[in-house]
Amino acid sequence: MSEYKEVKQETILGTNPRITILNTVIDVLDAEQTINLVEKYVETKTPLHLMGVNADKINEVNSNDFMKKIVNSCGIINADGASVILASKYLKKPLPERVAGVDLMQNLVALSEKKGYSVYLLGAKQAVVEKTAEVLQERHPKLNIVGIHNGYFSESDWPSISAELKERKPDFVFVGITSPLKEYLIEYLQDQGHTSVFMGVGGSFDVISGNIPRAPLWIQKANLEWLFRVIQEPKRLFKRYFVGNWVFIKAVYKEKHKK
Repeated sequence: MSEYKEVKQETILGTNPRITILNTVIDVLDAEQTINLVEKYVETKTPLHLMGVNADKINEVNSNDFMKKIVNSCGIINADGASVILASKYLKKPLPERVAGVDLMQNLVALSEKKGYSVYLLGAKQAVVEKTAEVLQERHPKLNIVGIHNGYFSESDWPSISAELKERKPDFVFVGITSPLKEYLIEYLQDQGHTSVFMGVGGSFDVISGNIPRAPLWIQKANLEWLFRVIQEPKRLFKRYFVGNWVFIKAVYKEKHKK
């Protein structure tokens, strides 16, 4: 008998098919379905925290109750990690595909140019976020970037960031700072009544700006992009991927064989 059990999430936008892996809820959506659903949030001015989860994020969900609350309350939760896709298949509740955050962000930027949606970039070093805005504007001449802000600020600056966003009223806010800070910040901003689509994009600004190269396509297709990133930043990412992935694999195995 299949172990696949679909979880339905009731929202004002309809019902999303969802599964649960290791206490983390994930939408059964491919990239195109995600974009179509996100646009409904924009069109109806419905606030959205667009979440992408990988093995590291799921590990954090299982060790941080506040993170668990934030992640599982998001309107859209994508699988942004090959390990999550493989785990879903192993647990017999397969997800359609990996929805990579950097690709999804760029697709949403392209959509914004086409439909006239506004964009705000928040995160990274000042030079990186400026270059990201420059690159995106070159690729999408009609794109409306209403503001940028680097990621070097403290919690005491959150109210001023909120005030600026309320003044600029962006449809999309792409947040390129580290976890769990970015999730906490987005949670705070949503509590302030913002109706934007907030998306945490990790190191996407570094990739788009050219500050850090992205893995070649063949490496992406081989599900080895994580290894390419570790080679680039071993001190920062070795523990996250090698230790974290082992923790994730053991947890998935126990989930599969629990009685």
